[in-house]
Amino acid sequence: MSSPPSATMRRQARGQRGFTLIELMVTVAIALFLLGGLLTILQNMRGTYSNQQALAQLQDQQRFAMTVLTDVIQAGGYFPDPVGMTTSSALPAAGAYQAGQAFTGTQGAGGPDSIGVRYRTAGGDGVILCDGSTNLGPVGTSLAYTNLFTVVPPAAGVPGKLLCTLNDNPTPLAIVSGVQGLSVYYGVKRNPGVTDYNVDTYLTADQMLLAGPNGNDWANISSVRVILTFTNPLAGQPGQQPTILFERVIEVMSRAGVHT
Repeated sequence: MSSPPSATMRRQARGQRGFTLIELMVTVAIALFLLGGLLTILQNMRGTYSNQQALAQLQDQQRFAMTVLTDVIQAGGYFPDPVGMTTSSALPAAGAYQAGQAFTGTQGAGGPDSIGVRYRTAGGDGVILCDGSTNLGPVGTSLAYTNLFTVVPPAAGVPGKLLCTLNDNPTPLAIVSGVQGLSVYYGVKRNPGVTDYNVDTYLTADQMLLAGPNGNDWANISSVRVILTFTNPLAGQPGQQPTILFERVIEVMSRAGVHT
């Protein structure tokens, strides 16, 4: 005996019905929640990658700047012929330098310091200049070079730069960007009672004496302490400072070795 047509149609309608509106809304809400989580993870990963790239670039800039400063400062006072030359003849008086003086500098009044370094090189001896070049002249031909390091602080959206001026070139070379400050301290020996070149004090440029009870401070520099201030690429993020300091003490090779 067959069922009444109305009951059969009701059973078929129940078997063929789809999702209700509430079920669809719940499904969409779950999908949006999962999609939002994926987007958040993706955004965090992109932010982390961007931060890592910025820090890697900062480390590269710091490493390169310190390498150039170290190579040049270490060579301060160098000359290739210790038999045929003296310090005074190899580095005669010129500009802010007295005869034999290898270093000079200024202390910035609320701004970056500057440091000048000079030495004499022979053709092909491989001594690095502040622009990254070397003396390519004929072997045996010596030339004196003056290297001046300065910093242009950031202004009006333009990043600060560490500059190198070689031999009073009117166009300084930008070595690295992102630099806000340069602080320089000169390690000198002021105690005449001990016959060595060991540092007993660090002085700023305005504390250095050309002539004093312990002699010329500029002629007694055994090391230079350099502090570079870089803009922090992560500044503005929680727990981040606006700047990052990098410091190095550089030994002056012409006063190193058996003298120290």
